[in-house]
Amino acid sequence: MLTIDPKEHKVSLVHQYLLHAVAPRPIAFVSTVDREGRPNLSPFSFFNVFSANPPVAVFSPARSGRTGATKHTFDNAKATGECVINVVNYALVQQASLSSTEYPQGVNEFVKAGLTELPSTLVRAPRVKESPVQLECRVREVVELGQSGGAGNLVICDILLMHIDEQVLGHDNMIDQQKIDLVGRMGADWYVRASGNALFKVAKPLLTIGIGVDGLPVSIRLSKVLTGNHLGQLGNVEQLPDEQEVIAYRDSAIREVFQDYADHPAKLQEQLHKIAGNLLDEGKVEEAWKVLLAGEV
Repeated sequence: MLTIDPKEHKVSLVHQYLLHAVAPRPIAFVSTVDREGRPNLSPFSFFNVFSANPPVAVFSPARSGRTGATKHTFDNAKATGECVINVVNYALVQQASLSSTEYPQGVNEFVKAGLTELPSTLVRAPRVKESPVQLECRVREVVELGQSGGAGNLVICDILLMHIDEQVLGHDNMIDQQKIDLVGRMGADWYVRASGNALFKVAKPLLTIGIGVDGLPVSIRLSKVLTGNHLGQLGNVEQLPDEQEVIAYRDSAIREVFQDYADHPAKLQEQLHKIAGNLLDEGKVEEAWKVLLAGEV
């Protein structure tokens, strides 16, 4: 395994390893104004939300790795105490990237990127009309992590208002993850599009206490067919199907498998694990358990 000690390498190399490893990262497309009221717009992928009560977001406009200079966004947010965090979806990603060009102070990146300024309600900085979600923010605190090139500056923001394009809402009036079509930042020039087959669900163990991987039968836990993800799914259940359910499932859905491999116990187990793995890939955890337990009863 390659081990990197940040103290023994150039900042640029450490930076690239971090960008490639800690990904994908959401993108804060931050609009600000300077003391003269001139707009500025730039994307930052050192960003996330960290609290819902109060609602707080944090982004980090790092100092230039080449010159050590601070970003205009950082200077503006620190001077005015306000900003707007606009989210970036696929329809917006190329223009957001263009706005990251290091234009001179006073150049309006809204104009350069061909985007539309939308007046905010509570802050002076304009919103990006094309962004599907816009967060009007007041700067709570700024934490400067260093004065050298590559040092981050944590801009901790209280979210005052959220503006959400109704076109990305689902029937439940919540944001539909397919409709919003978000993008995330990777390393180098790579991005990821969060839509289509890239999206999948993982059931959260919030209301139940799963039996855990250590609670699985040894034959399942040490399976040469089932993956770590499969074991995680199996260990996330609180209660297993009872014996009668398992027998009923064995005698109906997978009866032919037992007939085909009646004289080959090892091959039968392998086949059952393959069937269970396919069911788990489809999210059918209870059925997968019935298949696996059928080989145990």
